[in-house]
Amino acid sequence: MFKKSKNYYLLLLGFHAVLGAIIFAIPFLAKIFSLLILLFGYGIVIKNKNRNNEVLIVSAYIVGVEVFLRMTNGMYINEYGKYNIIILMFLGILYRKTYKASMIYVIFIILLIPGVFYGIHTLSFDTNIRKAIAFNISGPVCLGFSALYCMGRVVTFSEIKKIFIAFGLPILSIVVYLIFYAPDIRSVITGTESNHSTSGGFGPNQMSTILGFGIFIYFTIFYIFSKTKTNKIITLFLLVVVSFRGIITFSRGGVYVGVGMILLLVLITFTLVNSKAKMRVIAMVLIGSFLALGIWTYSSVATGGLIDKRYANQDASGKEKRSKLTGRETLIESELLMFYENPITGVGVGKNKEYREMLTGIEAASHNEISRMLAEHGVLGIIGLLILFITPLFFFFMNRQNIFALSFFIFWLLTINHAAMRLAAPAFVYGLSLIRIKLNSEDEEPTVHRE
Repeated sequence: MFKKSKNYYLLLLGFHAVLGAIIFAIPFLAKIFSLLILLFGYGIVIKNKNRNNEVLIVSAYIVGVEVFLRMTNGMYINEYGKYNIIILMFLGILYRKTYKASMIYVIFIILLIPGVFYGIHTLSFDTNIRKAIAFNISGPVCLGFSALYCMGRVVTFSEIKKIFIAFGLPILSIVVYLIFYAPDIRSVITGTESNHSTSGGFGPNQMSTILGFGIFIYFTIFYIFSKTKTNKIITLFLLVVVSFRGIITFSRGGVYVGVGMILLLVLITFTLVNSKAKMRVIAMVLIGSFLALGIWTYSSVATGGLIDKRYANQDASGKEKRSKLTGRETLIESELLMFYENPITGVGVGKNKEYREMLTGIEAASHNEISRMLAEHGVLGIIGLLILFITPLFFFFMNRQNIFALSFFIFWLLTINHAAMRLAAPAFVYGLSLIRIKLNSEDEEPTVHRE
């Protein structure tokens, strides 16, 4: 999918930067672009019969582009990302058989089925049953198929590099679009609430999620995959810009998650590399720390100090806010109450929104996938969550070939606690925590050498 050319990475970056500007100027092109992604993506997979894990590279690109297409109304269906990843994973399984242990995720998918039928039975006639169920079940099903394909699958170092690049390219388009949408930061920031203007008119929570993930992606490309000085400088610049735009969404969850992923990756690589490489890791940590301080200082100045108050959970006057989770705790409490009242069957898939409105008068979708699974699936939800928690950790400690595994896992775990599975990102990235990474003779050596 990506040609072996020294300048090809830079050309792709340039194309996606221009793409962000063009779609800002001509929004209708987003719909054409979304179709072209599928045309070329499926074409590549079918042409190569998934010999080089093309389904992972195409899926990574879809994950990176999902928010961009949503904010520009480029999707023809709301669950564009999840549905296409499910199809791609299914194609991948047809071309290349699954690892035997992956059958645990077949069980996970089966555990979701009773909740769907119960939801169909319990949802009111006024509700669009198809949309209510699809909204809540598409994320877990996408995760199930991603895990089913990825579990134990060997991915070469060069393939994982392509996956990271595929994640990062459309995130660059998002950033360029955001710059055009709100070029004057001070004029659109008036308080410490999550900011739709600095999020391109889109939901700050989802924007923060993908930009926080982008922080990790560009850090990793710089830290592990960049070979030339030019690539390092450009990637470092992109890391700074993505970090700044993520911070000024004023939605904290995605930024916290991105930083957590980086810390885990650095810690794991530090424990695995030789003594000489450890000094290089320490040097990069120091550089990164100074860089982070600089980005935060600039963000503070650009927002007139409001970003400092936001992360201190204060309003614009400096008064501490009552809720530390911006009201999400009320949603979680209502879902736990649903589980306590319906511990065996749950309330059924899609019913939690209706049930919450009846209990509290609040009409809002879930922000927490764990409490939603309990509320909608009951005891089967508990079993499903245990599978999701235990399997990747057990697999990692039995086989530590995937240095990104814990970072990917923590992205899934933390993201579903503040943004549920609105996006395809946590579902697909969870799957990547289950792959095996192989360094073969045709691959380039990583920047940080393992011991």
